[in-house]
Amino acid sequence: MVALLPSLALALLCLLRAGAEVPVQPGFDAEKFAGTWHVTAAASNCSMFLKMKDGMKSTITTISFTPEGDLAMKLVWPMLDKCQKFELLFQRSGQAGHYVGTSAQEKRELRVLETDYGRYAILQQLHRQQEPTTALQLLTREWDASPQLLQKLKELIPTVGLTEDMLALLPKSGECREGAGWHTQ
Repeated sequence: MVALLPSLALALLCLLRAGAEVPVQPGFDAEKFAGTWHVTAAASNCSMFLKMKDGMKSTITTISFTPEGDLAMKLVWPMLDKCQKFELLFQRSGQAGHYVGTSAQEKRELRVLETDYGRYAILQQLHRQQEPTTALQLLTREWDASPQLLQKLKELIPTVGLTEDMLALLPKSGECREGAGWHTQ
């Protein structure tokens, strides 16, 4: 079981990596977007994600913005015997709702494709290095995603070059609460 942990972590990183470009949310408002979200569904062409998607659970994501307008993302992901915490920083690009992240190993983009700020958001993440990957994520303020929100995500899947068999509906997990068995990455 312990050997499975690195694989689950790699699958998570594939979701964070991320193709076709879709317009971002018109008039994106960072202040309204900040706060706690739950990743309730995701689709990706990342090979590790595709291998692990059936065993994945929902994650808690906290989004905040720096004074410079950069997007800070903290994710708490349930693993087999612990909660893994990931922290990412995406720099503001020239367009509201579009962010970029670069490191020595990779170049990433995050786009807020659609949101109503109070119930849901659909994000696209692109990773443009070694194995270019695309991911779509459905974030909700509450744990559950309605059939209508899942349909919105499904309609976007082919527009970014993905297929519906790449979709994972992530069941609720109440296992990861603040301070309970966290490990930071």
